[in-house]
Amino acid sequence: MYVVAGRIRDEDIALVRERTSIVDVISEQVTLKPAGGGNLKGLCPFHDEKTPSFTVAPGRNVYFCHGCGVGGDAIKFVMDIDHLTFVEAVERLAARAGIQLRYVEAGPAPVRQQQGQKQRLIAAHAAAAAFYAEQLGTPAARPAREFLAQRGFDKASAEKYGCGFAPDSWDALTKHLRQKGFTPQELITAGLARQARSGSLIDRFRRRLLWPIRELSGDVIGFGARKLFEDDDGPKYLNTPETPLYKKSHVLYGIEHAKREIARQGRAVIVEGYTDVMACHLAGVPTAVATCGTAFGSDHIGVLRRLLMDTDAFGGEIIFTFDGDAAGQKAALRAFEDDQRFVAQTYIAVSPDNMDPCELRLAKGDAAVRDLVARREPMIAFALRSVLSRYDLDTAEGRVGALRSTAPLVAKIKDRALRPEYARKLAGDLGMEIEVVQRAVATAARGAGLPEEPPPARRTESTADSPQGIVEREALKLALQAPVLAGPMFDALGAEVYRYPVHAAVRAAIEEAGGAAGAVSGVVWVERVRDACADLAAKALVGELAVEPLHLDGEPDPRYVQVTLARLELGSVTARIRELKSKVQRLNPVSNKDEYLALAGELFSLEQHARALREQAAGGL
Repeated sequence: MYVVAGRIRDEDIALVRERTSIVDVISEQVTLKPAGGGNLKGLCPFHDEKTPSFTVAPGRNVYFCHGCGVGGDAIKFVMDIDHLTFVEAVERLAARAGIQLRYVEAGPAPVRQQQGQKQRLIAAHAAAAAFYAEQLGTPAARPAREFLAQRGFDKASAEKYGCGFAPDSWDALTKHLRQKGFTPQELITAGLARQARSGSLIDRFRRRLLWPIRELSGDVIGFGARKLFEDDDGPKYLNTPETPLYKKSHVLYGIEHAKREIARQGRAVIVEGYTDVMACHLAGVPTAVATCGTAFGSDHIGVLRRLLMDTDAFGGEIIFTFDGDAAGQKAALRAFEDDQRFVAQTYIAVSPDNMDPCELRLAKGDAAVRDLVARREPMIAFALRSVLSRYDLDTAEGRVGALRSTAPLVAKIKDRALRPEYARKLAGDLGMEIEVVQRAVATAARGAGLPEEPPPARRTESTADSPQGIVEREALKLALQAPVLAGPMFDALGAEVYRYPVHAAVRAAIEEAGGAAGAVSGVVWVERVRDACADLAAKALVGELAVEPLHLDGEPDPRYVQVTLARLELGSVTARIRELKSKVQRLNPVSNKDEYLALAGELFSLEQHARALREQAAGGL
């Protein structure tokens, strides 16, 4: 969780690339076999396939999948496979190669100290997790093993999730870690030990069942501990305190197991406890995660956004599971408020028997857990239904009161295309005229300072604010502002994928100027593109795009380039698919057999390509 000031020096990044064997890195995840020409081949880790299409070229230190289109160098592979940022991936590979990184705004000494302390704390947690896991097999840990068994978890499950036991000793872990060379201050800073009143160092956890809590990278950063004995006067669950590593508002239990499936499926299931995560995963819902002793909030959304690549154009699913009682409904409505902070389609899954996923799996089996998630209901619909249930809709007073309470909920729906649909549904539920409900929603929107839905006649798709226009501008900005980074990926898409003529003209000028791959970022490059423009409008746009901020916080990285360009190409491919579908539907397959088969073949190929692009656009997977 440490944040190092400044960015990594370019020469250090180049050194990491030079000293990193892409074969060694990828071989840890993919079985590679010789494919001729010095290349290696294996099954792509980013999409399901039976025939290997994932190619690694050791001579150029790059990889490419001919099935889903992902590719890049070792840094890009680590970013995608472990869902790390560019800086995190470089730091991991640098540590692997024994390279001391330098930062533009921080000298070697501060960086060494900060990174060194982080690695020491991570090492202490890894040693603690191994210690606790070993203790789970001891006679004293029988209550912990029985607790797991009673909830349907065998020895293999306990080992998979690293379950452990804190023994009935005041300082067993402390002594163990001190013998491994960790200092008292390191143990206190890590939250693994604390000072007793006597001044001596004692363990934080004692006589409890433990779950190691990991971050996205897989490193243990804390523990969750469950009370087992009645004479334990502590809380039912005790977690690691806030530390330099462990920030409970950012932590999602099970994220290291679920991250790849979340990214692949575009779905995350939010449950309430450690055993619920285990039960979901074992029942065939591998995208489940849980918060650790705190409510699901905006920081958790940020963690999931990295996996879902949530944007206005491409969103995944967030599915909350709650008990069906009043407390569960209250939690769901609170989650609805958080839902407005991100665009992913949000659902709720409520067990009809008020059981959590762990209880449901025990009572009715794995299929019942999968069915619970499959029967999910849109959060918006659930929130409206929950509010309406408080009113007597058989009376005029009840209907008016219900409208006053629900209209603000409809007004808050961030997807403005859904507002009219839910306004119509609400009118039907209330037995009111649609115009009355629409006015109430508009009034609620104005009162909250929210944008109102414009009349249909005023809706236009302009270059400046349409989704396609925005992604075209973003792609051109990357080529102008970061040509070294965008390079070959940008040049691979021609002017034909740009819907707006002025954008296509700028793209043609970039090609005329020699292409982004051969450019050197800076004023000279921008002027070269401007000089290559065929008209004044394109020249003016080049100057504008050269200084317009990108739609992200911080510096662009290869993942952002890939996602942006996938969205750009997807717009063009989708338009061609619509055109082909229209033609196919008008053709008679009997009298125009050859033409029909040719168009159908092209349509099938394009739809496959569109699926691959959607996966890339949703996170580069």
